[in-house]
Amino acid sequence: MTTTSIPRPAHRRHIEVADADPHERGVARGAQLRDGIPAAIEVYDRLFALGGITPAQVREDAERALDTIGRFRAGARAEIEGIARGSGTEPWRIAALNARTEILARSATVPPGECTTIVRQLVGDSGSTPRTFGVQTWDWHIELSALWHTLDTRGGRHGYVGLSENGILGKIGVNSAGLALHFNILGHARDGIGGIPMHVLAEIVLEEAGGVAEAVEIIRTAPLASSGSFALFDETEAVLLDLSPVGVFAMRPEHGTLLRTNHFLTPEPAADEKSWLYQPDSGERYDFVRARLARTQPPATPDELAACLVTGAGEPPVTCVPDLDQPLGQRWASLATVTLEPATRTARVLDGTPADIGTRDWRVLTAG
Repeated sequence: MTTTSIPRPAHRRHIEVADADPHERGVARGAQLRDGIPAAIEVYDRLFALGGITPAQVREDAERALDTIGRFRAGARAEIEGIARGSGTEPWRIAALNARTEILARSATVPPGECTTIVRQLVGDSGSTPRTFGVQTWDWHIELSALWHTLDTRGGRHGYVGLSENGILGKIGVNSAGLALHFNILGHARDGIGGIPMHVLAEIVLEEAGGVAEAVEIIRTAPLASSGSFALFDETEAVLLDLSPVGVFAMRPEHGTLLRTNHFLTPEPAADEKSWLYQPDSGERYDFVRARLARTQPPATPDELAACLVTGAGEPPVTCVPDLDQPLGQRWASLATVTLEPATRTARVLDGTPADIGTRDWRVLTAG
């Protein structure tokens, strides 16, 4: 097996937009990513083709997704169309990026990524305010290692900061109200096109929700035809959601901790899980991190929590390093490590794996 460090740009791109009009926010995002969006489209075209998904199917799925987005939130559709205008790209192409998870659900040869998320809720003395913070790895195809960016977007109900891929509305972040969102992909037999794409829903939640309860309410009103997990937490509350075509299922912290890899944790969606996509890897990572947390002093800071995601030879690949002997579609890498703190409205993004902590600088973003 040949492994390698992950190729990264000398300066990771940071996007800033601020406009009350979502279309104009999209235009500004697209203009700043005008040279990077075509490269993202090219990689995803290769992944779609590898999965046996024809260009005609991609376009049909993208246009259907765009129509669904427009019916649920006209502003989100306007922002996607704005990105297309700003980048000189056809709108269906940007819609396909935003629905890439749902389109790839057609494929049996391009499995989803393998992210790991932990959220801690610390409760002090009686009457004191809980403190919550989270960390995750974002693991995805190494071919996309240069095609993501950090962002600071303002103009909606709430501004937010975090990271996303070129052309894609949302992913991981914290907003100016102090709501944080970590994001993992799951797989259900009924996954497909017809609902709100998970990446679009992530941005809608970050832009609109003032806290966990409001976020859950928004999600429960959304038409879902695909699967994922949002770890949602604010200054006092935390919840982990199984999102799926068969419903939304919530879990509360166990011993002050939420832990997520890439399998369902509630029985109803788990009954029809695409377990062949994730197992045994997801279960091994989950059990490893859970055991590590159980035998160590509970992490009291984001840095201590992030250290729980460092793994090496002979351990499950929580720290994911690509195997270059594998073909396109199977070269996983931890493209970023992210910590979120609702109390300070802060996201810290490391352009590297958890093992790179201490040798690379965090990019610190604050949603004011």
